[in-house]
Amino acid sequence: MFNFQIIVYTALSFKLLIMKNILFFLMLFATVSQTMATKPAYRIFDAAGDSISYEQMLEALRTQDIVFFGELHNNPIAHWLQFELTRDMHSTFQRNLVLGAEMFEADDQLILDEYLEGYYKEQNFKEEAKLWNNYQTDYRPLLEFAREKKLEFIATNIPRRYASMVSRGGFEALEKLSEKGKAYIAPLPIPYDSDLPGYKRMLKMGHMPGMQEGKNNLPKAQAIKDATMAHFILKNKNEEDIFLHYNGTYHSNHHEGIVWYIEQYARDTRVSTIATVQQNKLDQLSEGHHDLADFILVVDEDMTTTY
Repeated sequence: MFNFQIIVYTALSFKLLIMKNILFFLMLFATVSQTMATKPAYRIFDAAGDSISYEQMLEALRTQDIVFFGELHNNPIAHWLQFELTRDMHSTFQRNLVLGAEMFEADDQLILDEYLEGYYKEQNFKEEAKLWNNYQTDYRPLLEFAREKKLEFIATNIPRRYASMVSRGGFEALEKLSEKGKAYIAPLPIPYDSDLPGYKRMLKMGHMPGMQEGKNNLPKAQAIKDATMAHFILKNKNEEDIFLHYNGTYHSNHHEGIVWYIEQYARDTRVSTIATVQQNKLDQLSEGHHDLADFILVVDEDMTTTY
């Protein structure tokens, strides 16, 4: 009888221990889940500063002609959301999706097309194209998605050597190019408004101590990039397409930069912009970020970077 009581007592104690452990892990899971819920990595706001969901943003983009995703080049959340948006636009929109990026220069379009067609191995592409240092982690997933889904991917940016010419000698420096060279830039002369706030800020930057010769041409070098990207977006977009373009957020903030040139070349184009910013708190959009874009992706400023 005594032994039986010991056995029963031991069994009950073991069962109680198991129940306590289960309860402990349930409480731990609840605590971690609550902590994660109160520490999101990002939030999305509209231009007025109202918080919206990713799904609401996606639905609003459905009827647009061009979507500009303005990124911070080293921000992993922006790059992740770029990929998610690309995949969701492709899978849910009943329209042909065309992709394009600042990170690829127009004179690499042939190499880009040949790689997407599968003419040669990736290593050949990497050796010959002018790829950014963070290509492998941040842009390769987008390009490989285009390759898998047979999507066009447009190299929209001006060759950097031509932007450098403008930085040193203004727009006039481009007139000496051959017709073959001019094929890689927006048609000359390009419209230019030096009073656009973004370009005025760049001009002030050019007068900071330590800036090199050609500082007065700094906004012009930015403008020729913006104009060229707008040119190649419109050149490669059919009326029924939706074009998703990846660029540094400065190129499309406040509907300036590339967007301003789109309006000059094709005024009736429906355009939406996404900007990326960093804040130390995500509960509301800082006043300085209102009207930055149609949608503002706010990332915690403690987020790690890709380089």
